[in-house]
Amino acid sequence: MKGGLNQFIEARGTEGREQGTGTRGSLNRKTGGSKELCAKSRTLLVDLSHDFGPVIGILIFMPRRPSNPARLIFSGYAFQGGLPTEVGTIEREMNLKSESIKPRRRVLETGRALILMACIGLAHPAWSQQVPKGLASGSIGGVVEDRDGAVYEGAEITLERIFSGSEAASMPNAGAPTKRTAMSDSNGHFLFGEVAPGAFRLTVSSKGFASQTVSGILHSGESYEAKAIVLPVHSAASEVQVNASQVEIAQEQLRVEETQRVLGMIPNFFVTYVPNAEPLSTRQKYSLAWKTSIDPISFAAAGVFAGIEQADNTFSGYGQGAQGYGKRFGAAYADGFFGTMIGGAVLPSLLKQDPRYFYKGTGTTRSRVLYAIANAVICKGDNGRWQANYSGILGGLAAGGISNLYYPASARDGVGLTFDNALIGTAAGAVQNLFQEFVVRKLTPRLSNHGSGTP
Repeated sequence: MKGGLNQFIEARGTEGREQGTGTRGSLNRKTGGSKELCAKSRTLLVDLSHDFGPVIGILIFMPRRPSNPARLIFSGYAFQGGLPTEVGTIEREMNLKSESIKPRRRVLETGRALILMACIGLAHPAWSQQVPKGLASGSIGGVVEDRDGAVYEGAEITLERIFSGSEAASMPNAGAPTKRTAMSDSNGHFLFGEVAPGAFRLTVSSKGFASQTVSGILHSGESYEAKAIVLPVHSAASEVQVNASQVEIAQEQLRVEETQRVLGMIPNFFVTYVPNAEPLSTRQKYSLAWKTSIDPISFAAAGVFAGIEQADNTFSGYGQGAQGYGKRFGAAYADGFFGTMIGGAVLPSLLKQDPRYFYKGTGTTRSRVLYAIANAVICKGDNGRWQANYSGILGGLAAGGISNLYYPASARDGVGLTFDNALIGTAAGAVQNLFQEFVVRKLTPRLSNHGSGTP
């Protein structure tokens, strides 16, 4: 640093000599806000480095052989890029020999100029950082954007120098602040000039956005341009706080399912097109089963089956006529009612299983076929995991056993037939699932588009 000052004084002394205001000389500097008049050069250094932090001071060039009036040049300097840089000059004419100008007046005039020059030095950008000898300062800039790619104005960018222990100890201005701040402009751009080379860290922050950190190394004389810094919305701000409970979300999904009708008529409530639909509560399972059972189409279907059985004289024990039709109608409706309530509500509630079919809709045809068939014997649990479909299988057995109470004695073929019917019901369920996977959705108008995915 001393050599830099000598060169600076030598250059200014040469300039001063050409102007008749100074001569070449050397500098012997004291520290701690000292003032020393160098006899050889008539150059006065006022060193403020220990008073204000950065190396800032004032050089006063006086003529070796002053005349009356004498012209003094007050030059303020500050370190920039490792070398002293002149930041301002004040010229003052003083009659040094006149008795009318008392020494106190001279001191006041000189002091006023010194204070002004100190202020000039303090306002200079060199206040920022010192650059080690032999290296050139650089700049760090970049652009701040939001996640949509639009430039972001008003973000605060903090530049922090990162020093190792040895580097920090060797810094001539080690006690000075190592952080600088800037704001992104209307184009989202920011720039830090006069940055000493070395490791650095940029922290970009703004209210409502998650802070981002960029680290790098600035080389000597480099203009470092950071890649576009994207400010994501802060999780606390972007997260939609859904106050609805799991049951309420499931209820909304259930409301949609209860609008699903094949060809706009046939209820198809036990199918969900949401891959990860919320599990149903016990009340919702009973509600879904009940609404399916009392739907007008369910009564109409029982009437059609009863008419076919009446025409074929199936279950002859019921007889013919209105009474026989009524018994057949009651039996057909009871089969559907008990099967739906036991297999779709009672057992699923007890065993914590979901009675719905989860539409797959993606993958190869083979994978979807296997998925549909497998769902005749497996189902999703309320915990979201796949498990054996005890509810469906046991529900079929239970409904078959109950049917022995109202079918004619001639049609009650015992436990063996009940199990046979349960197996037939399971196979029928696999066929029904294949229709759900490949056909039914296409025949369901105004179906909400929840997207397809692996359930």
